[in-house]
Amino acid sequence: MLRVLGLSLALVLTSAPLHADARLSVLFDSLRISEVVQIMRAEGLNYAEDLNQDLLAGQGGAFWEAQVEGIYDPQRMQETVRSALESGLADEEIAAARAFFASDRGARIVSLENAARLAMQDDSVEENARARFAEKAESGEGHVLLIRAFVAANDLMERNVSGAMSANLQFYQGLVDGRMMEMSQADIAQDVWAQEPEIRAETEGWLFAYLHLAYGPLPVDDLETYLAFSRTDAGKALNAALFDGYEAMYRDISYALGRAVALSAQGNDI
Repeated sequence: MLRVLGLSLALVLTSAPLHADARLSVLFDSLRISEVVQIMRAEGLNYAEDLNQDLLAGQGGAFWEAQVEGIYDPQRMQETVRSALESGLADEEIAAARAFFASDRGARIVSLENAARLAMQDDSVEENARARFAEKAESGEGHVLLIRAFVAANDLMERNVSGAMSANLQFYQGLVDGRMMEMSQADIAQDVWAQEPEIRAETEGWLFAYLHLAYGPLPVDDLETYLAFSRTDAGKALNAALFDGYEAMYRDISYALGRAVALSAQGNDI
């Protein structure tokens, strides 16, 4: 009898983390993180080509391409985000977030967000989206007011600016560690902080254009419901965990890109 009880207790103890992991997997899938990562990877590959042209005179070649493919490994990118969700969300927060994003409304929001981000890779789409938001910005139109409230509630400006500056710092560090340039930590920090006004302006322009493009098709009540969710404990925890995951991912990528640029430059005597 004791042996059977002990076995049953073991099953109970081991099933809890497995169940929690399964719930996290459902949330991960509902947020369509794998799709988001593929979009980010495509953005990254375009950025890497710009680096090749600007810093390697277009001569990165096969070595550079191989480095970039390894840096933008989608599985590793997904694992970084999942790890942040796992460590940043309590069980009840996972359940609440899963309930929202598994709903028809939540699924539509995620679909619109991903479609807009993918579309913004086209320069003409981005330019048009920026122009359309600029036209609406002072109108007091419902979507504009709600988007501004959404940005404030989720601290999207400061988090994005901070993330971009952190990534830039890591890129410089990669260049230094790869012996392409010599800079002290203080010099790197000073250089990155000097870029802050430009980063902030670019972030603001892109962010509001993107959100207006994404949420424009949403009924106002859907956007109000999304804003209300983002203000809950679960919404705040999810937002923080996602930013932690994506920022960690971009820091790793940026450092690796800096190192790869330095190694490629040495190999090509640039």
